Amino acid sequence: MKVLEVKNIDKFFGKKQILKDISFDIEEGEILGFVGPNGSGKTTTIKIILGLQQASRGEVFINGNNIKDNYENAIRKVGAIVESPDMYMYLSGLENLKLVANYYNISHNEIERVVEFVGLKDRIKDKVSKYSLGMRQRLGIAQAILNKPNLLIVDEPTNGLDPSGIIEFRNMLKELAKKEKMSIFISSHNLAEIENICDKVLLLKEGKIVSSDVLKEVENNDKYKLELSSTLKLKKEEKVEIIDDNYIYYLGNKEDIAKFIETLVNKKIKIYSVVKCKESLEDIFIKKTGGK
Repeated sequence: MKVLEVKNIDKFFGKKQILKDISFDIEEGEILGFVGPNGSGKTTTIKIILGLQQASRGEVFINGNNIKDNYENAIRKVGAIVESPDMYMYLSGLENLKLVANYYNISHNEIERVVEFVGLKDRIKDKVSKYSLGMRQRLGIAQAILNKPNLLIVDEPTNGLDPSGIIEFRNMLKELAKKEKMSIFISSHNLAEIENICDKVLLLKEGKIVSSDVLKEVENNDKYKLELSSTLKLKKEEKVEIIDDNYIYYLGNKEDIAKFIETLVNKKIKIYSVVKCKESLEDIFIKKTGGK
């Protein structure tokens, strides 16, 4: 079942086109990553999905509801955390959650459930001003899932978190997707974290989707590091990335590397070691965006 469908979205600011024919969807329980250089249009896309900006062309459907024609029904089962979650610092965590519960007419019993889930039971009555950044992010998740959404949208959720906070956040999102069948759309600059958590990853560059599943490219791209007697004769070889006078990376599958080793032998280049290593999401990102 498609929880979110984005169809042929264009966005212009004046004469400048920010988004160009953006299309993708998210299935139930799927975690979809959204990455791209600064200024590529990620935040604009999220704002259009949430109805905070209008697209110049195209449509967004959430749970089958067109966000333009049926906004209230479309957004009813959506939770969102955009960078730092909004909360009143002078109130307790519990008081902040009660405000959200009252707005959505949610039973206060539901508050206990989300507090237990995010692990704030012992500190929920403390003022938010006394919370660490990680605790505020956990409270932000509690706010976002209080109305039991089936789509959670998170934008730069791990900014400023220490490694343990990032791991906690990752585990919570994975549990929401697995146990609650919640679909999650996550935009982040933390590429290693995106690679760890997501089922699929979209790559946006200059307002266009240049890869609809970067993780599949990561899986399909084998990379080998070779130590050689010399790399001078390899400057014009395809699939070769020269590191220095003695080391190269070679991109290809096992049949490719076997043929390449034959080429090295024919060129009378000595091979001291061959180590297989996977390309990372960061490697693919740099290739497709020019490292920006």
